[in-house]
Amino acid sequence: MPVIARFYGILIKMYFKEHGISHFHAIYGEYNGVFEIESLEMIEGDLPSRSQKMIKEWASLYKKELSEMWTLQKFKKLPGLE
Repeated sequence: MPVIARFYGILIKMYFKEHGISHFHAIYGEYNGVFEIESLEMIEGDLPSRSQKMIKEWASLYKKELSEMWTLQKFKKLPGLE
């Protein structure tokens, strides 16, 4: 699973060839989360709330790119949160 972005110890990844709703994965240490691209809500996982807020902030900046990656199934590296 390619790493799309990295920031503050958080890795953002997307599995290609997955089914279901469009989503991406976030990993922070031993914590994991799955975020729906459309709503940016965490639909699965145990990430701390501070990490969730940063991930949602980042994803709101790159929502269009995330949707395109999911639809086209093409990897693209994105900048982290600054």
